[in-house]
Amino acid sequence: MSSAAATSQDPEPELIARREGAAGVIRLNRPKAINAVTLQMFRDIDHALDRFEADPAVGVILLEGAGERGLCAGGDIRALYESSNVRGDLGKILWREEYILNARIAKFPKPYVAFMDGIVMGGGVGLSAHASHRVVTDRTKLAMPEVGLGFFPDVGGTWLLSHAPGEIGTYFGLTGQTMNGADAVYAEFADAVVPSGKLPALREALTKLRPGAGNADVASLIDGFGTGEKAGPVAALRRQIDAWFAHDRMQDVFAALKRDGSELAQSTLKTLNEKSPRGMVVTLKLLRLARQSSSLEECLVREYRAALEVFASDDFREGVRAAVIDRDRNPKWSPPRIEDVTPEMVAPYFASLGKGELVFDNSK
Repeated sequence: MSSAAATSQDPEPELIARREGAAGVIRLNRPKAINAVTLQMFRDIDHALDRFEADPAVGVILLEGAGERGLCAGGDIRALYESSNVRGDLGKILWREEYILNARIAKFPKPYVAFMDGIVMGGGVGLSAHASHRVVTDRTKLAMPEVGLGFFPDVGGTWLLSHAPGEIGTYFGLTGQTMNGADAVYAEFADAVVPSGKLPALREALTKLRPGAGNADVASLIDGFGTGEKAGPVAALRRQIDAWFAHDRMQDVFAALKRDGSELAQSTLKTLNEKSPRGMVVTLKLLRLARQSSSLEECLVREYRAALEVFASDDFREGVRAAVIDRDRNPKWSPPRIEDVTPEMVAPYFASLGKGELVFDNSK
């Protein structure tokens, strides 16, 4: 076989980063896995941002996903599960680097545009919803379903969810329900709905921006392609959601739903009953603490503490087993009931890590 033929058979990299005109394009390139992000991909994104930040010809960053299914289905859960099973340290390493990257994206000095088309979940939210310009479409399906894995909405999810109107973020964080594009704008996870058919034209326009274009220029350009939608179906449910999820204890949330005889309340209750009781209690506490927090970084430090405790827990392994490995959708949670989750069980998720705390390099 000639060397040219051999080269043509080489697989494409899982992360493609290149300059196209004025845009530094970052493409997640694992379409068969809906672009689930690996540790190496997080590192490659960080290196690409170094390069694009230093390049005066790059005026805007564009994050996109390869394939038709979505931007990103989340982190590489299977790899985390396998490491957790052997008491490995992938969680400690991956989440540290991922969360530092999430904070960097939020503070990036050049306009950062995320195309949140199709499926956007978990780690994909972390790479996109902290961007300065967040574009959703008529195909967007955005969710933070981590409580169904014995986990909680991380990657700065507690910061984002706690800033949604009323208790909308509490609802999405605990139920893991999916937002459409307009829901995501209403919940303040996104800025503009652009029809998916117009993304290629918007993409081309972004590459043609003058290098010194600022956030106002980029926002104006995106709005020119947008539908102007500001509220999806969930906005109409705001009154009920605020009443059900206004409580600081999961038992009180359950009680409020049980008192309400409506079909929606009962279906919400059924959804919550499928989640990890411990995961729900930890999530609600994280969301309430996030409301009092002054920064994304403060929330990420707290999330990192909780994530390491989750990584060592039976609930995480059981949740991933049921959803991803065996796919029987029948996790056996520990403890099995919300009433059995004690303060002593929850306390370790919020304990200081001492020298192991998450620390941000603010030189980037």
